[in-house]
Amino acid sequence: MENGQLNIKPVTPLNMQADIYAEIIVPLALPVNYTWSIPAHLQEKAKAGVRAEVELRNKKYTGIIKRMFPEKPAAFNPKPILNILDTEPLVYENQLQLWQWVAAYYMCTEGEVMQAAVPANLKLSSETIVIWNDEHDEDFTDLDNDEFVVAEALTIKKELKLSEVQQLLDASHVYPVIKRLIEKKICYVWEELKEKYKEKKETYILLHPDYHNEDRLADLMNAWSRAPKQLDLLLSYLHLLKTEGEVIQVELLKKSNATAAQLKGLLEKKILIAQKRSAERIKSLPKDVQVDFSLSPAQLQATNELLEHFSNKQVCLLHGVTSSGKTQVYVKLIEQHIKLGQQVLYMLPEIALTAQIIRRLQKHFGGHIAIYHSKFNPNERVELWNKVKSGEIKVVLGARSSLFLPFHNLGFIIADEEHDASYKQHEPAPRYHARDAAIYYASLCNAKVLLGSATPSIESYYNAVAGKYGLVKLTERFGNVELPAIELVDTKTIIRKDKGRLLLSPHLKHAIEQSLMHKKQVIIFQNRRGYAPYQICAVCGWIPHCEHCDVTLTYHKAKNKLSCHYCGTAYPVIQTCAACGSHNFIQRNFGTEKVEELFTEEFPEAKIARMDYDSIKGKHDHDNLIKLFEQQRVDILIGTQMVVKGLDFEQVNLVGIIDADGILNFADFRVNERAYQLMEQVSGRAGRRDGKGNVLIQVSNTHHPVLGFVQQHNYQHLYDFEVENRRQFFYPPFSRLIQLTLKHKEKHLAEEAAYLMLNGLKPNFGNYLNGPAEPMVNRIRNQYLWEILIKLPRDGKLIAQCKKEIQQQMVIIQSAKLYKRVVIVPDVDPV
Repeated sequence: MENGQLNIKPVTPLNMQADIYAEIIVPLALPVNYTWSIPAHLQEKAKAGVRAEVELRNKKYTGIIKRMFPEKPAAFNPKPILNILDTEPLVYENQLQLWQWVAAYYMCTEGEVMQAAVPANLKLSSETIVIWNDEHDEDFTDLDNDEFVVAEALTIKKELKLSEVQQLLDASHVYPVIKRLIEKKICYVWEELKEKYKEKKETYILLHPDYHNEDRLADLMNAWSRAPKQLDLLLSYLHLLKTEGEVIQVELLKKSNATAAQLKGLLEKKILIAQKRSAERIKSLPKDVQVDFSLSPAQLQATNELLEHFSNKQVCLLHGVTSSGKTQVYVKLIEQHIKLGQQVLYMLPEIALTAQIIRRLQKHFGGHIAIYHSKFNPNERVELWNKVKSGEIKVVLGARSSLFLPFHNLGFIIADEEHDASYKQHEPAPRYHARDAAIYYASLCNAKVLLGSATPSIESYYNAVAGKYGLVKLTERFGNVELPAIELVDTKTIIRKDKGRLLLSPHLKHAIEQSLMHKKQVIIFQNRRGYAPYQICAVCGWIPHCEHCDVTLTYHKAKNKLSCHYCGTAYPVIQTCAACGSHNFIQRNFGTEKVEELFTEEFPEAKIARMDYDSIKGKHDHDNLIKLFEQQRVDILIGTQMVVKGLDFEQVNLVGIIDADGILNFADFRVNERAYQLMEQVSGRAGRRDGKGNVLIQVSNTHHPVLGFVQQHNYQHLYDFEVENRRQFFYPPFSRLIQLTLKHKEKHLAEEAAYLMLNGLKPNFGNYLNGPAEPMVNRIRNQYLWEILIKLPRDGKLIAQCKKEIQQQMVIIQSAKLYKRVVIVPDVDPV
């Protein structure tokens, strides 16, 4: 008791402590996650996984609370968070653990993982607001004209968005004006976070209740005397109502070819009613499971073996030859998991592959399945995110980014075409491999992982043979269809006048003519896009190069442009040699565009289409082309790797590989594996129903060992050959690789920084270092490149120590003023 009064101290409940702190991930490349304090009034709403509004470096960000704790950091006083934006977590605990693992394993930050994982429209946007200072005396005598206009508007409106100030001044550069107004204490600036995601609203048209009675509706239409266009519109509405169930205004006007004024007339007469409602951006089918096929004896045996392996192993590899029916095995396993109430992630390496697979899966699972990839717009991605999080979507078919979705109850992951290098993210960070990250994620969710491929990666097959993964083989095609016959066409024996590479041999031409005559389809594979990979001056040998990259320019005839395939810069076609002034240029080698042009000349009656990065741009372009080919409205399909992977066409009986030498001659330790995979996969598109498939491979080095493996369809021989070579030269699967790339606009600084890194790592890792060396393409986007390759034993502690030392050396190098702008990119498990 003090001064006659009771001294009662307020009691703070345990869950409402005065001081609680939170580690928050913000979508920035911060070395460590920052800590903020949670004010008492927000503590009840704060929990791991919810979004929090925070201020950092005078800007606002939407972060995600990773964890909360009562201990105050010793070195600084944390700022308070400004707001909690969710009542329920946006991401689950398993996702936060996945982010942490990806950041640690692939040597990036959790902020970079968040940036990749969370749809843009859930990260909010920061918009500058200029606010009137109430303490100002409204003396505008010392203001210039621009300052006066803004100040006067502020006295009226009190707040102005940056965009509104730009409109007032009719200028985009308004920052100097605002800066001067702040200095004169007329206003101050506030950053307001705004939710980017907006619910989609649609106007639905309903029949007025007075006309729900059929007799009254009939009387109305029989007595109709004027406004025939309105009557047509009403009839269109009734037809749509019967066929669709619900009628949206936009669709009604489009299908009836009517105007908004005509619709307005029906609304004013109270025959129809307009009603605004929330609408889904992505239409979903009825939720139904109809697996109406039986597995073949071989498929059934493989399925039973998989289930047996899954009883004691988390990961299984299904090695099934092309057209063995792996997808049907997947469908049966997906059905089992849906019946258990679990979710399934079905990953494919490229967006292009989802087009054909989704139709097959929708037939069996209807609205239970959805596609998720980067070609969806931000609002569509948010809707899918929420449906997966709620458990409404049971099966997600997606590319590598689908791994980061907030699965409610994940039980099964399929990584189809698991060998494909497209599962690896290259730019920007995180440079993760979706197949490997999926295996870790599955361990967090207690889920099973099925890796499927006709040509497994050497690393996955090694793990399966070693017993780390289960291994199941499907060695026969569905229906006992034979694998295609593979024939080599020796291009050295065919004489050409221009001495260039052969594009269409007489043998391949005859085979195509035979296929077309029998109403069959043909796939032609060429692993280069564009028209001509480079042009050369016939007089002095000068070759046009990109100004920003150390690469030759590819000629694209359709656009009549030269293009750099590294930085994307386009140049006008060069007519005059920069070295000797000659106008005589020769085009060397060939891409898909030139192949298409030649085939159009050689087969004028055939319908020809091209599938590559240049011809497939929009969200639905790939799907539309696949449908045309399925419907046999295209006879010859010419393409790059897009035509290789996982596509199933009944009428293809011939595949032509135009230039196998280009596939076999890359300077990479995986060249044999990649060449086999490409050729075996593309050959697998032929004869998938009747077994009468043929593959013609045009090649000059006919004695290359990989060609023998392809001809025999013998993956085991390739594996034995590769494993022995890799053991000898200490490459994966016997080692783990980390590649360091150092970039700078000045070559000598990039080189010096590379040697500093080498010297810093030498004391502990000298035996494992290779380089520094310049890569084959040593300048990209005006940055010179130097590389160091580290080949480490498969020792977890040693690898972790090496990563730690790399990060320490990065800090040391970049702390020196001279090397501050050197970009150092660590790539773990490069492909």
